[in-house]
Amino acid sequence: MAEGEKLIPINIEDEMKSAYIDYSMSVIVSRALPDVRDGLKPVHRRVLYGMHELGVRSTSAHKKSARIVGEVLGKYHPHGDTSVYDTMVRMAQDWSLRYMLVDGQGNFGSIDGDSPAAMRYTEARMRRIADEMLADIDKETVDHQLNFDDSLQEPKVLPTRIPNLLINGASGIAVGMATNMPPHNLSEVVDGTIAFIDNRDIEIDELIQHIKAPDFPTGGIIYGYEGVKEAFHTGRGRVVMRAKASFEEVQGKECIVVTEIPYQVNKADMIKKTVDLINDKKIEGISAIRDESNRKGMRVVYVLKRDAIPNIVLNTLYKYSALQSSFSVNNIALVNGRPQLLNLKEMITHFVNHRHDVVTRRSEYELRKAEERAHILEGLIIASDNIDEVIAIIRGSANAEEARSNLIKRFELTEIQARAIVEMRLRQLTGLEQDKLRSEYEDVLATIEDLKDILAREERRMNIIKEELLEVKERYGDTRRSEINYVGGSLSIEDMIPDEQVVITISHAGYIKRTPLAQYKTQNRGGVGQKASATRNEDFLEHLFVGTNHQYMLFFTQKGQCYWLRVYEIPEGSRTSKGRAIQNLINIAPEDKVKAFICTRDLKDEDYCNSHYVIMATKKGVVKKTPLEQYSRPRQNGIIAINIREGDELLEAKLTTGSSEIFLGLKSGKAIRFEESKTRPMGRNASGVRGITLASEDDEVVGMLSVHNFDEDILVVSEHGYGKRSSIDDYRITNRGGKGVKTISITDKTGGLVAIKNVSDLDDLMIINKSGIAIRMSVEDLRTMGRATQGVRLINLKDSDSIAAVAKVMKDEEDVDDTDILNMDVQTEDGTSLDNDETSDDPNTPETT
Repeated sequence: MAEGEKLIPINIEDEMKSAYIDYSMSVIVSRALPDVRDGLKPVHRRVLYGMHELGVRSTSAHKKSARIVGEVLGKYHPHGDTSVYDTMVRMAQDWSLRYMLVDGQGNFGSIDGDSPAAMRYTEARMRRIADEMLADIDKETVDHQLNFDDSLQEPKVLPTRIPNLLINGASGIAVGMATNMPPHNLSEVVDGTIAFIDNRDIEIDELIQHIKAPDFPTGGIIYGYEGVKEAFHTGRGRVVMRAKASFEEVQGKECIVVTEIPYQVNKADMIKKTVDLINDKKIEGISAIRDESNRKGMRVVYVLKRDAIPNIVLNTLYKYSALQSSFSVNNIALVNGRPQLLNLKEMITHFVNHRHDVVTRRSEYELRKAEERAHILEGLIIASDNIDEVIAIIRGSANAEEARSNLIKRFELTEIQARAIVEMRLRQLTGLEQDKLRSEYEDVLATIEDLKDILAREERRMNIIKEELLEVKERYGDTRRSEINYVGGSLSIEDMIPDEQVVITISHAGYIKRTPLAQYKTQNRGGVGQKASATRNEDFLEHLFVGTNHQYMLFFTQKGQCYWLRVYEIPEGSRTSKGRAIQNLINIAPEDKVKAFICTRDLKDEDYCNSHYVIMATKKGVVKKTPLEQYSRPRQNGIIAINIREGDELLEAKLTTGSSEIFLGLKSGKAIRFEESKTRPMGRNASGVRGITLASEDDEVVGMLSVHNFDEDILVVSEHGYGKRSSIDDYRITNRGGKGVKTISITDKTGGLVAIKNVSDLDDLMIINKSGIAIRMSVEDLRTMGRATQGVRLINLKDSDSIAAVAKVMKDEEDVDDTDILNMDVQTEDGTSLDNDETSDDPNTPETT
């Protein structure tokens, strides 16, 4: 250790605390957070002040960026040149700042994330609006401080005329805190500030009538208003932003065209990530993406596949891609050097207080200067009135000092006045110049009176602030770019999709589609039918049912798993298209198959879920009842619906209220009827209880009905196209687990039983066979006959064709309103539908199968 030095032992914990607190305070106060008054961080302030001092204003020529960066580095901001140049670049980008402060010339980057050119290649100058931020800075309107080497003075804050913190926002990460403030529209902010000046007790909700929402430089749509209101009231909130998109037909193909994207989204990254999502099958229905943006504006084209629904694809893009993003508002700014969370009114209050301080100090400065000038003018006027004597005194003096001294004695002048007289030019001795002196003196006196009035009355000062704000609005105000979708937050995807009836078909190989019901035409009984689906070789349609777009669907597989889906999420296809593989829609195991389904209302409705049950039947005659509430929280990979025993598989699942009667039909032609109450509710993992005893080992259950409306009839259809309609009363109620009674006479001609339905005259019947031929017919064409008969031929089958599925649909009456909805299996006491929207009062809504 050198002589004179000594070691002072310090606890390392205390030193770490002290050093870290010093560092964090430096970051908070001198780097990362903006000042509430001018909305600028120190680096922004220094860049603008450096350009101002360098004379690179809006009226001057552009100057090399490197020259400006050097000025700022050398005088005010002793950090890396990159930080200064990046700051200046951002202030020149129209997608970064709502109101740019720097006018850049050259390559200043792009919204695709391209880097700007090096500072030696680009040029810059201040914009006119930036001049407003430095207006009156030379009139002692703000405090100055020494720069880093104590050689120069720099302003602590700018005397800005524009509410920069609100119109341009700010973002920064300090130590232990961060700020993220959105930009707003200048015209709206000025209107809101003036409203605050007029009424200091104004509520935030009243301010929101003027400042409606953030206004982002890239435009887009603010989706939902709750987050905006929360941010205005508390200083924190989440603003959801959406791209502005429209549907166009380009070269015969349906396209989604995006012209504006959310704030701070990199367009190139957004497109790349969307392509990855398409490749990963998370987004369906897009065949190509083209970026057609140019200097005229942005244009990103998403080319859709032929069977894609534009609304569905757009909403999927909003869900998974950056076409929808959120801006987390966190209004933290420095107030008197301390970080503070601010709401809308507080930010306006601090700005107005700052402007009031600036106007006051400016008026004091101007008053002092005016009084100094008036003092000199008084002396000049005295000299002008006594010009001959003044000239004589000056000529008779040995030097200027003696002349000043003699003038002071003779006319009782001050030192300042005497110096001004001695330094007078000869041309001021003319009569015209003497008149000008008196005129100027009168003007200066009037100015002094006016400035004193300003300083004496706060009302005058506030009016000046308002007038200057209105000037700013007139010069720089514009219309807002970001649209506001006030109901967006509560607007769900289904609100954009019509709640129309659709036919949903599932093929044996697992292809699913939905088709508008209107595409199927009613034919007379015995017709050949029309092509319903173009299935692949060795594939045939196995399930057909009717639903509405807005319903929830529970899919039940033969292995007893349950999956959740919305009907509108099923891809739409024509009658002849094969559909989409169901594995692309739900995460079903490759060896599993969908065997049953349920259309329900909102699964989040607790009362609805607790008052309904799912009753299931397997091919081996097992039945099981489970509360619907147990299926209200399905997982992406499915949940267990029933524990299937070895050699068995799930066949049907129906929604009930617990008070219906259950029908089970066997392939052998037997059917059983028992009360649902005979089956107690069980958990999802249970296996169930016996519902019917099979006639033989190769016998199996072909269908299950849950009947509540006993005015209906029972319709059975056999494999070879025979069918029959019988009264429900023909089937006596027995105990669960019995062998049942004959429901149709089974022969080689009829083939085994394939379907059992409950129908009325108001229904139509749709029959579809394994070759893909479908026929639609009216149930009222079928007469009611005895339970044990063979029935009549419903469809003419070719060669060895056989029936694959049967469903009933609503009769296409002219007086049926477009909003009538499907009639499900179970109905309440008064006959209204259970499984659809409660607003429907029509008791004649059709079933699904």
